[in-house]
Amino acid sequence: MLYAVDPLRKLIMATRVFVDGQEGTTGLRINEYLARRSDVEVLRAAPALRKDPAERTRLLNAADVAFLCLPDAAAREAVALVSNPSTCLIDASTAHRTASDWVFGLPELVADQRARIRASKRIANPGCHATGFILLVRPLVDAGLVSSTALLSATSITGYSGGGKKMIEQYEAGGDPRLASPRPYGLKLNHKHLPEMAVHSRLESAPVFMPIVGNFLKGLSVAVPLHLATLKRGTAAEQLHAALSERYAGERFIRVMPLRDEATLADGYFDVQECNDTNRVDLFVFASETQALLMCRLDNLGKGASGAAVQSMNVHLGLDEATGLV
Repeated sequence: MLYAVDPLRKLIMATRVFVDGQEGTTGLRINEYLARRSDVEVLRAAPALRKDPAERTRLLNAADVAFLCLPDAAAREAVALVSNPSTCLIDASTAHRTASDWVFGLPELVADQRARIRASKRIANPGCHATGFILLVRPLVDAGLVSSTALLSATSITGYSGGGKKMIEQYEAGGDPRLASPRPYGLKLNHKHLPEMAVHSRLESAPVFMPIVGNFLKGLSVAVPLHLATLKRGTAAEQLHAALSERYAGERFIRVMPLRDEATLADGYFDVQECNDTNRVDLFVFASETQALLMCRLDNLGKGASGAAVQSMNVHLGLDEATGLV
């Protein structure tokens, strides 16, 4: 069921926000964004009540917006605790990203996505790798340039902050020479982002996907290779680039960079960390006469997690969606 926000309350007092799981990587970053703002009141449990289930339930139901920065099972548990129909939940876990009764929290997904986020009280925050893949692929499927039956692959390299506090501690402790090299993972081909990558890209099959952790804190780049001969007959790199440019024209946080962007490669390599500390996404089409490489880069802690959650909150509340993000 969809609920409207009470406009009168917004005019007379700050929005009450609760971050459930505030000590995790995503929760900490959301709190950093919220600390810049005078239009929100962050609800917190008293130290003696931090692990009290009744206090957690009270705060979830007292909030206008509650961010769930939790493992999947705990996120589902939190949802079950909410009885207040006015509480909007923004879930940063993977628990609800393909659920039909939750709205996917990617405002740039399709033309009416902002209206859906605005109206819903259940918003599922996208995964970092999935954000990059979907932003690259969905416009091409919608334009008929890539078939919904296409069998795609993707590689993503990300900073170690994507692995959460335990991985951050592992890298920052030092002393393990294995961490100096990139570390491919997800090699059982069942990465938790795959369902949303397929569903929200309108693909019938999930891509063959290999994520890689690098020895840097944050920054992420997803690459999707294409053989032009396997696409709609006559499709050229110029059409791929035009479809992305048309889809994201006017988007505040998404830049479609020039086709075969020579400036980006001036130093001979692609800088995965260029979007760090922003909510920005850069999209690229590198190409030859027969092949194309679609690439997306973003801050995995920004637009890939906490920034996206705050952006969705802003959209839901009818605010400038850059509030607190720039």
